[in-house]
Amino acid sequence: MVAKKVQTPPPQPPHAQEHRPECRAARPRGSRRWRRGGGAGTAAVAVAALLISTAAWLALVFSGTTARCWQRLTHFEGSPRSVSWRSHYTSSDRRYPGSSSSPPPPLPASRNGSLSGAKPIAEELMLNHILFGIAGSSRLWTRRKEYVRLWWRPEEMRGHVWLDEQVPHDDDSLPPVMVSEDISRFRYTNPTGHPSGLRIARVVAESFRLGLPDVRWFVLGDDDTIFNVDNLVAVLSKYDWSEMVYIGAPSESHSANTYFSHNMAFGGGGIAISYALAEALSKIQDECLERYPKLYGSDDRLHACISEIGVPLTRESGFHQWDIRGNAHGLLSSHPIAPFVSIHHVEAVDPFYPGLSPLESLKLFTKAMKSEPRSFLQRSICYDQAHHLTFSVSLGYAVQVFPNIVYPRDLERSEQTYVAWNRISQSSEFDLDTRNSLRSLCKKPILFFLKDIGRRGDAIVGTYMQERGIDDLKRRVFCFLRSPPLRNVQIIKVLSYPLKKELASGTASIMLPDRRN
Repeated sequence: MVAKKVQTPPPQPPHAQEHRPECRAARPRGSRRWRRGGGAGTAAVAVAALLISTAAWLALVFSGTTARCWQRLTHFEGSPRSVSWRSHYTSSDRRYPGSSSSPPPPLPASRNGSLSGAKPIAEELMLNHILFGIAGSSRLWTRRKEYVRLWWRPEEMRGHVWLDEQVPHDDDSLPPVMVSEDISRFRYTNPTGHPSGLRIARVVAESFRLGLPDVRWFVLGDDDTIFNVDNLVAVLSKYDWSEMVYIGAPSESHSANTYFSHNMAFGGGGIAISYALAEALSKIQDECLERYPKLYGSDDRLHACISEIGVPLTRESGFHQWDIRGNAHGLLSSHPIAPFVSIHHVEAVDPFYPGLSPLESLKLFTKAMKSEPRSFLQRSICYDQAHHLTFSVSLGYAVQVFPNIVYPRDLERSEQTYVAWNRISQSSEFDLDTRNSLRSLCKKPILFFLKDIGRRGDAIVGTYMQERGIDDLKRRVFCFLRSPPLRNVQIIKVLSYPLKKELASGTASIMLPDRRN
């Protein structure tokens, strides 16, 4: 050890010594030996305290109460959705740990697995496990029943059309008609809406009270909604019907989402409600509706009552409210990578396929949808680098051929060929990624729309025919310096192979069979 020489500071004046506090304590004799002995004593005390605390911790760990709690905790980690705290006490446990009283009575049986801890027997979801509630109007039913007929399967499906008045109905190819209960006892004070919103908001509760057996899901829609029921079953199969689940999607319109809620499912695009949630809703909805007389329609009233129960919206992007007008090409050609489940407001948009009436166009649309539900409207992008061409295929709808290389990031954005339901056309009005239509005629794609679709062995063959119109003539005149792509091709055939449940993607190939000089 190297000793340091400490110099004694010079003496201070008396006045300075009076105002300077003395911070050094006097060193007792033998202080160095005291510090050594004191360190050993402190270490002994610390070791003793550690041993005592360790013994106390081990006694706590191996006590009956802690063992049971640890068993519950490990059970909870294995089942993150629910845990039944009382299920681990056997009949031999006459009293709860730490309590001198008898255990409380068992919890009432519940269909909600998250509350009772009981899980339903695993069984594949089938179409007849879904009960549809289709909201309609007696004034419009004569016309709109043709839309329902396009997707309804009377031998496989269950559901009802809920109208305000009875109408003649003897068509077995459509769901039976039910007349909603009287809603005159409820208050409605919204100055711009219609009291029918009260009636439609109660469709789930009225459907539940029918007491039909083996119902797992209640699905709501309008009489101008088109459902892809095969994909609906696939989507709902991901969720537990014995838990409270509220599934749907908000609107495409930013104004509508802002006015109602960004966390509300819009009923025109379809709303799926699990049995457990429908059960809870049926008990409180009439009382709940009295608290919201100022709301506009049915969707916001339903959302308000479900929010009181405490169930959030589970979003599925295949549900489409379609709050748009005009040409729907931009949305149909850029469907997200998700199973297509529904569209709405089919009367407010142009026919999907040129040259067909609205109803005939929807018939071709649903034919393609039924041919291969899982890959319907899914987009495939191919490139012909030798000719600098980009092929964008929306299965069952159209093929776009661009005269240059267009990256997938740009094609994922919806071309804004439409306006919002409120007739606003600014891109900020839409709660989705959009892009403006190309201004240059020579850069616009050549469009081939579906003409027919059918099966060939394991493959599905779609025939797409080139759209002929004034743009085609203009393109031949003004784009002569740059020859338009596939100028002499009239038909494109697309071969697609159905997706299998265990696969994440399918395959497709393009044939250009018809060339004319």
